[in-house]
Amino acid sequence: MDFSVKKLASGAGLFLTRAVQFTEEKLGQAEKTELDAKFENLISRADCTKHWTEKIYRQTEVLLQPNPIDHTGARIEEFLFEKLDWKVPSRVTNAELLGQYMQDAAKEFDLGMPYGNTLEKVGECEKRLGEAEKEFLQTSAISFLTPLRNFLEGDWRTISKERRLLENLRLDLDACKTRVKKAKVAEAKAACEGETAPDFQETRPRNYVLSASASALWTEEVEKAEHELRIAQTEFDRQAEVTRLLLEGISSTHVNHLRCLHEFVEAQAAYYKQCHLHMQELQKELGRLPNAFALNSTNAIATPSMVTEGSSSPVETDTLKIEEVQPPATGTRKARVLYDYDAADSSELSLLADELITVYTVPGMDSDWLIGEKGNHKGKVPVTYLELLS
Repeated sequence: MDFSVKKLASGAGLFLTRAVQFTEEKLGQAEKTELDAKFENLISRADCTKHWTEKIYRQTEVLLQPNPIDHTGARIEEFLFEKLDWKVPSRVTNAELLGQYMQDAAKEFDLGMPYGNTLEKVGECEKRLGEAEKEFLQTSAISFLTPLRNFLEGDWRTISKERRLLENLRLDLDACKTRVKKAKVAEAKAACEGETAPDFQETRPRNYVLSASASALWTEEVEKAEHELRIAQTEFDRQAEVTRLLLEGISSTHVNHLRCLHEFVEAQAAYYKQCHLHMQELQKELGRLPNAFALNSTNAIATPSMVTEGSSSPVETDTLKIEEVQPPATGTRKARVLYDYDAADSSELSLLADELITVYTVPGMDSDWLIGEKGNHKGKVPVTYLELLS
């Protein structure tokens, strides 16, 4: 019990000494030991690394989970599973859920009808997009988010702890310097003015028995203060070296985060490429399905009263051979191909991404298609695969 009281009193006295030293430094009444420029640069670089790593980590979380309110419960569950070292259960993504709803609706609307059939196709594609998203989230969490979080929760906490310890030792060192300075001034004053009772409150809040001359007591006080200064300097130098080594490790952290950033980019590129391929396949499948909406719209416009003798109906236009179609005198345009397209039959034209072709329309043709020409080849091309140029 007596030991605990002494330890508590010693800790309180040390805290008070540091508080006094810190306050006097802020008021400009005490000198402060300055770190060398290289050390200060290391500290500044570490602070900058922590600041931006934290912002990048938080925003990447927002990117991967764009609705934090909706995911609050999921994040708490993930945190508990992680702490218990259990495997986090796989969750259904929004795209997968949408795809499931579409497929359920397709069954209700009859798969044999155009709308039901289309819902089934789109639902399958949405599910594939959801699976790709899930794989991207898992890869990004492992290769990018986890290393950033490990730095913030591990390395940075260690650096912060050692920096706080270094700052405390610096305060102790400067307090010792102040004590030595005051003791030497008092010693010189006592030697000049003769025997006077020393006021130790200026240098050390302790009680002494005045058993010798004031000058001798001040000399003893100077020796004790210088001894404590040497100890404080040694501890400060040792801690400064430990902190310096940790701060220099920030360079290795940058190299590690650079590797993780490359892996994140690769995962993101693979994810978007996979999504693009899924959407291309969906467009091709939808292009081969009968477009009941376009057909109904065409039939509504081409009423019996508007069909005159010698005019061609939409059905007759569909049966028209592509090689017999002639380009109009005006109305042709250039178009750039956005994606590769494989012709489904002889009436269509195969396309390669980024090539330029000539396109035009013919009366009664489905609005989702154009007639395209490149070289001596001619055929129908889907509008969604083209970028029309002026």
